[in-house]
Amino acid sequence: MDALDLARWQFGVTTVYHFLFVPLTIGLGVFVAGLQTAWHRTGKEHYLTLTKFFGKLFLINFAMGVVTGIVQEFQFGMNWSEYSVFVGDVFGAPLALEALLAFFLESTFLGLWIFGWDRLPKRIHLATIWAAVIGSNLSAYFILAANAWMKHPVGYEVVDGKARMTDLWAVLTNSTALAQVPHVVAAAFVVAGGFVLAVCGYRILRERRADPDRTRPMRRGADMWRTPMRAALVMTAIAGAVVAGSGDMSAKLLYEQQPMKLAAAEGLRHDTAAAPFSPVPGVEVPMLLSFLSTGDPQAVVQGTEDLQKRFTKQFGPADYRPDLPTVYWSFRVMITFGMATVGLSVLGLWLTRRRRGHRGAPREVPSWLARACLLALPLPTVAMIAGWLLSEIGRQPWTVQGELLTAASVSPGVGLGEVAVSLAIFTALYGALALAEAVLLVRHVKAGPEPVPASRPRTPSSGGGRADGGTGGGVEDATAGLQPTLMY
Repeated sequence: MDALDLARWQFGVTTVYHFLFVPLTIGLGVFVAGLQTAWHRTGKEHYLTLTKFFGKLFLINFAMGVVTGIVQEFQFGMNWSEYSVFVGDVFGAPLALEALLAFFLESTFLGLWIFGWDRLPKRIHLATIWAAVIGSNLSAYFILAANAWMKHPVGYEVVDGKARMTDLWAVLTNSTALAQVPHVVAAAFVVAGGFVLAVCGYRILRERRADPDRTRPMRRGADMWRTPMRAALVMTAIAGAVVAGSGDMSAKLLYEQQPMKLAAAEGLRHDTAAAPFSPVPGVEVPMLLSFLSTGDPQAVVQGTEDLQKRFTKQFGPADYRPDLPTVYWSFRVMITFGMATVGLSVLGLWLTRRRRGHRGAPREVPSWLARACLLALPLPTVAMIAGWLLSEIGRQPWTVQGELLTAASVSPGVGLGEVAVSLAIFTALYGALALAEAVLLVRHVKAGPEPVPASRPRTPSSGGGRADGGTGGGVEDATAGLQPTLMY
């Protein structure tokens, strides 16, 4: 093992840890904004209660994502200086846009949302959370556009051994980015939907254990959680359809731009016409891989061994095959766990459809479905991490496809011992942060939402005055400990 191997391990460990927070932040922010919009339009108290409850979960996750993202940046100068020198001119523009435009939009308006519950007019306060959500999605776009350039570099030229940008618009509208952005963002909504489903399932079971005879008023026990559960089921099902559609687009781009990754994901060793698709080892669907890759069931799909020979002639002697077992199984874990999550959401939508029970009350969520929703927490998260492993490991041995090998990207002056120390420190730090977030989230979910004090009547869409209709506390008080981090 050398410094390159440890540097790759460090980047993988820190990125996976950071990636635990980012998708949940993107999807949960939109969910919270939707709940607050429902309260703004209807004036119903339980929407405000749910907004503040899920809002605190969102803020905890956002704070952890910011911290882990800052640490992530240090690696480019520490371990990957040659990479930074080569791509700096190209990466500078989208990353600057992400920091100066998207992140500042997100953090500024999120701060206004935190502090504005008792200070901003109701409509303005609602606009702040939607502005923060727009900022988080813009941030994702710019970062994914930069990442897509590594897989399919466009709008540049190489001058004196460095990539120089010639067309910013080509970089931002890269065909790989246009397929990757909806795929990753929709997957983030699936992750957030699964998180909400797990929280709602837990709270339903907890409320029913505390009130087995269902004696408490409607919306104050397990029945209140039916609303966010239904919303999460709809979000997960729709986002799952977008993931599938954009994934099909990505597969067709892999056929043209990254054929080695496509071959490795399917375990295809040699060029094959009418190539079959194997969802699990030993089971093959004839011609399906060719059809999914090109739209033509008779098309030839290139194999890893034949591509290795072609790349050796084109780029020189080297092993151009990625870690085949990791890519192969990551692809199957991503599909299996993702489909299981979407299947659970479709089943949940059917079982919680609008049917009337005793005396016209909505039918209860079955307890077994609430237990099954607990699985929605790990399933989409594991699927998304597997998808990231497929995407990034499948590109190896390139950091920039066809231009810069990973072995040529590592910092030449950094030794094995230095990388080992930083790897140990970062792994311990990220482990502590992940544990801290888990403790905070679990503690808040177990405590449940704080009751909203009675307030004077308000019309649902009225503006001005106190933004929460006269109710104090809530998100502002509960997130006081996060304020220094968010202000910084």
